[in-house]
Amino acid sequence: QVQLVESGGALVQPGGSLRLSCVASGFPWDYNAIGWFRQAPGKEREDVSCISKSDGSTYYADSVKGRFTISRDSAKDKDTVYLQMNSLKPEDAAVYYCALSYGCSVPYDWWGQGTQVTVSS
Repeated sequence: QVQLVESGGALVQPGGSLRLSCVASGFPWDYNAIGWFRQAPGKEREDVSCISKSDGSTYYADSVKGRFTISRDSAKDKDTVYLQMNSLKPEDAAVYYCALSYGCSVPYDWWGQGTQVTVSS
């Protein structure tokens, strides 16, 4: 079965950096994208970034462009996707989730449990 495990969330000061990790296992052979999403209290979930397995293309929400970088390492039975977050702002605080899909623009079928990012001085 598909498992997605996020890690790396923490408390960081504004302007600081964090790197989130998402380890995916048990995935179908033809999955093609892993995305990062976030949800702050009282707000709707929003997409943050996505990376395609087939061609490595990436997507970023306007709110994180130039500050966040998504990357991927692939092993035989495990894929790890990273989200490097720089110049963090208080509005970046949220629970960050990774999810797996057949494409960055199609519905995501599998979700991780999330990791908390807090940005505060």
